Amino acid sequence: MSESVPNGGSASRHPGNKVTVVLGAQWGDEGKGKVVDLLAQDADIVCRCQGGNNAGHTVVVDSVEYDFHLLPSGIINPKVVAFIGNGVVIHLPGLFEEAEKNVKKGKGLEGWEKRLIISDRAHIVFDFHQAADGIQEQQRQEQAGKKFKVLANQYKSVYPALEIDIEGELKRLKGYIERIKPMVRDGVYFMYEALHGPPKKILVEGANAALLDIDFGTYPFVTSSNCTVGGVCTGLGMPPQNVGEVYGVVKAYTTRVGIGAFPTEQNNEIGEMLQTRGKEVGVTTGRKRRCGWLDLVLLRYAHMINGFTALALTKLDILDVFPEIKVGVAYKLGDKIIPHFPANQEVLNKVEVQYETFPGWKTDISNARTFDELPVNAQNYVRFIEMELGVPVKWIGVGKSRESVIQLF
Repeated sequence: MSESVPNGGSASRHPGNKVTVVLGAQWGDEGKGKVVDLLAQDADIVCRCQGGNNAGHTVVVDSVEYDFHLLPSGIINPKVVAFIGNGVVIHLPGLFEEAEKNVKKGKGLEGWEKRLIISDRAHIVFDFHQAADGIQEQQRQEQAGKKFKVLANQYKSVYPALEIDIEGELKRLKGYIERIKPMVRDGVYFMYEALHGPPKKILVEGANAALLDIDFGTYPFVTSSNCTVGGVCTGLGMPPQNVGEVYGVVKAYTTRVGIGAFPTEQNNEIGEMLQTRGKEVGVTTGRKRRCGWLDLVLLRYAHMINGFTALALTKLDILDVFPEIKVGVAYKLGDKIIPHFPANQEVLNKVEVQYETFPGWKTDISNARTFDELPVNAQNYVRFIEMELGVPVKWIGVGKSRESVIQLF
C-alpha cells in the first residue's frame, strides 16, 4: 500500500524499523546496563537519548567490570554503532576519560572512536556547569524543605564561590575538538536513515529512571531530563510510531540515592542487609543508597507513563537470605487508599504503605538458569509482581555476570 505525496512520488505506509527501549522503572540503579549489554549482543545500533555523565551503568563481562557514564554501554560489542542523541549533554573531558579508562580494562572497546556517532544538536556541558550544580546540590542538602529560601539565595548569590580559568578551559577544549569532529553528524538524518534503511536492530538505552524524570519524578529531587519513554522521541529526533518494545528494568527491591520521600524505605537491619548484600553504592557518586522493599504503587505509576511491554527483574538473588519478604501494594492516606502516586513530596512523605508478606526461599539462587530451577517461593514472588502490574517478566537477574540471567521467553 502506498499513497501519493505532494511532489509526485509515493510514500510507503510502512513506518520503518522499530527501536527497542530499555528504561529504569524506579529511582535508577536498577541494572539497566546489564540488560542493555544482553540485548546489544545482536544489536546494530545502540543509542543514548537523554541525561549526561550523571548516569552510571556497570557491565561485567568475563569478570571485567566496565563503568559507563556517557557512552552507550552497548559499545562494548565491537559490531555495534553507538549513537549519542541530541537529548544528551556531553562533558567532553569526561567522554574521553571514560573511553580511555574502559579501553585499558579489556577487549571490546577497541576502535570506539570509529564506532561512535554524536548528534550535532547535542549540547556540551562545561566544568563550571558541574561545579555550579555541586554548589546548588549542597545548598539543597543544607536547606532541605525551605524551597523558596533556597531559590531566593541562589539568585541573590549567583555563585560567588565559583572560579573559572577561562583561557585554560578554552585551551583544553580545543584539544578535544579535533578528536570529536569526525564523530559528529546530523543526528536526525542519521536516525531517519537507520529507521528507514535495511532491517536493523536498534536499541535505546535510557539513563536514570521514571521517578527521576523532570516532569514525572519526585520533584525537586529529579534530573533535568525526561527519562520516561517520551524522552526517546525528543532525545533522538524520531516519531513515536517507531517505538517498539519498551522494557522496564525493576530491581527486586527499591533503592534511592540522596534525600526525598521513599515510602517503602527500611531504616533498620533489613535496609542495611539489602545495602550490604546488594553493594548499593552509586557508580557515579560513591554514595550509599537507601534501601527498602519493592514498591508496586511506584511501579504501576511508571507503567502508566511508559507502557512497558515486558520487565527485567534484577538482583533477585539479594533477597536469598530473608525469612520473609514484603511488597508494598497500596498507599493509605488517613483512612483512605489512594489509587495514584502523589506528585506532592509532603503527601508522599505521609502515606502509609500497605504490604503483602511472602515467605522467603532462604536458598542461594545464583546458579539458576531457568525459571523452574528457582525455588517455589521465588517463583511465586515473580508471578505476583507480573500479576499485580499486568506486565510479563522477560528476564530475571540472579547475579553480577553476563551469564547470571534467566530468560523466560
